[in-house]
Amino acid sequence: MSPTRRTFTLALAMTPGIGGRSVVRVLARNDLLSRTPEEFLSLSIEAYREEYKLSVKSATYLAEHREGLFNEVAPMERRLETLGVRWTVITDAGYPELIEAFDPDPPAMLFLYGNTKLLGARTFSVLSSRNATRNQLDEIERLTEEGVLNGEVIVTGHDKPEYQRSAVVPLRWGAPRILCLDRGLFQVLGEDLRNEAFRMARLWRYEFDPTTDLVISPFRPEASFVGVNNQVRDRVVAGLSQRLDFVKISPGGNMEKLAKMAEKAGRTVRLF
Repeated sequence: MSPTRRTFTLALAMTPGIGGRSVVRVLARNDLLSRTPEEFLSLSIEAYREEYKLSVKSATYLAEHREGLFNEVAPMERRLETLGVRWTVITDAGYPELIEAFDPDPPAMLFLYGNTKLLGARTFSVLSSRNATRNQLDEIERLTEEGVLNGEVIVTGHDKPEYQRSAVVPLRWGAPRILCLDRGLFQVLGEDLRNEAFRMARLWRYEFDPTTDLVISPFRPEASFVGVNNQVRDRVVAGLSQRLDFVKISPGGNMEKLAKMAEKAGRTVRLF
């Protein structure tokens, strides 16, 4: 039986050397040529390289694993489905429109775990360049609490003080959050996706609650942090935010770029 598009997408995403944009390129070309997953896997290394612009590493892997690729990905698919993890590519109807409208180069693939209804909520973020002062961290907390008590949903991260300060506020009020990661879901929430994302949050809630919160990662579920992941994460945070509050912007830094992108996208931008 032919694999579903969902299974095929996951198999591509888990292939070494294939990133999100390559996944989209493969899907788009297969659609254009009415090429099935089985037909795709029967192609030569040269065809992968020339037609799909895949790297030598990924093309060779596909050629060498063509017979068992879907069997290899099956345990991961079952695991993600059992845990309730969804995945979506930019060509899917379920891909967040807010990100597409914000980012000229959006992440091509997203893994989502938790309360996806939050994608339709009124969202905001409180952003800051690194090394915020104590007063600036207090301001992040104040602005987050203001938004949460106004019924808005905070979009934030998990692994730097500026994000953590806003990420704990909803826990105090039993309010929802959207957490965006700079690595895979399993790297942050644990093998069973039950851990809270960072130590400070565990003072308020020991286990992550997928019925309340949503976690989004543009990286493979088991991927560790590398290089520019934090910039990709920041763009996802900003892209999902209808309003962006900036507490600290370092000249020429990533936050300055995000503020300009937000203004261009017609988002509400406030500077403090």
